Amino acid sequence: MFKKLLVATVAVGCLGVAGFGTLAWQPAMAPIAPPATASFAPELVAKGEALAGGGYCAACHTRKGGERFAGGYAMETPFGAIFSTNITPDPETGIGNWSEAAFARAMQKGVSRDGSHLLPVFSYDHFTKLSDDDVRALYAYFMTRTPVHATRRPNGIPFPFNIRYLQAGWKLLFFRPGRFEPDVTRSAEWNRGAYLAQGLSHCGACHTPRNLLGAEKFGNAYGGAVIDNWVAPPLTAGNAAPTPWTHDELYDYLRTGASKLHGTAAGPMFPVVQGLRALPDSDIRALATYFAELDKAAERLPYVSGAVSLAMSSTLAKEGAPIDPDARLYITACASCHYNATNAPLATRPDLSLNSAVHLADPSNLIQVILRGIGTEEGMPGVVMPAFGDALSDSDVARIAAYLRRTRTDLPPWPDLAVKIAAIRRQYEAAK
Repeated sequence: MFKKLLVATVAVGCLGVAGFGTLAWQPAMAPIAPPATASFAPELVAKGEALAGGGYCAACHTRKGGERFAGGYAMETPFGAIFSTNITPDPETGIGNWSEAAFARAMQKGVSRDGSHLLPVFSYDHFTKLSDDDVRALYAYFMTRTPVHATRRPNGIPFPFNIRYLQAGWKLLFFRPGRFEPDVTRSAEWNRGAYLAQGLSHCGACHTPRNLLGAEKFGNAYGGAVIDNWVAPPLTAGNAAPTPWTHDELYDYLRTGASKLHGTAAGPMFPVVQGLRALPDSDIRALATYFAELDKAAERLPYVSGAVSLAMSSTLAKEGAPIDPDARLYITACASCHYNATNAPLATRPDLSLNSAVHLADPSNLIQVILRGIGTEEGMPGVVMPAFGDALSDSDVARIAAYLRRTRTDLPPWPDLAVKIAAIRRQYEAAK
């Protein structure tokens, strides 16, 4: 009896392995000669350029100081460092010998030209929603870029996570391929915003928390996540900001890089804003419509003016209070730029009683901006914030952060500030 059970178990196991092998196997696609640039219609290339901007492809496929789209950008994951690929039309190290069908399969199914499964740091779980026409335009754009010969650095992923065959199992659990399907109960503008957010701009890739296997948590879309010591805050009603992200505030933030009620786009968010500049105003308004509805901004709209007045009056009251040592440090380093004498906040002088970074449960964004500043290429054009990483000690940064938390919010103090600041300081020093 035991022998029969063992044989049956082994047989079932073999069938399972064979079935998984059949599922995991994908054929290689034949290489092609790089197509001539002139073979692509100029209007198709222009459309692809706009889409590549809206998908901020350059942000991940360009290393610091490297050639645009030539790859080499390091992405730190819990499984090790992964380096982005070269997507210029170089036939040896890029995608120059990829057919349009091979490119489409990579975008929509997460499979490389050689048949290997792509790692999910490439957001094919979002790009699968792209229309065939948009994928065709992206292919035209990338195949008309200047080829760059750039040998790819090997990933730092240990065994067994480096076995591409096993990615088929990950896909079976977490990947839902298929084009975007409009919601017929919603407006055309909302659907356009949903298409961009869920597909091309893959907003959930940063703003959705992930499980232990690196997949986005299906039940908590846009619930917020920490990436490389920056917080991608919730885009739902769970956002801790004192005022909602209304349609107009979202539009201003995505279009200009700044919102007078929330703050300035910095860190990993600024390349997103920079990329979105390639899209027309109608697309930015569509994104704003989609997310404003997602965070139920309309329901809280009547309370915005009251929340702003309360925050501004609170700031003025705190500035007039007896000076304590932490307040003195804040006034010396920060108040000259972050002070508004009226109840009308200005985007060029962000009021920190309203700033999202001060209200998040994690102080990382505030610490990052204090240490790194906001340069001329980030945020609002012509407005900069100096970096205080060299001027302030970790203790100084902790005092300012704690002071803002206790005087600009009614939220509990941030725990372990010293540990968090030290970790971000190490990252800041390494990046200099």
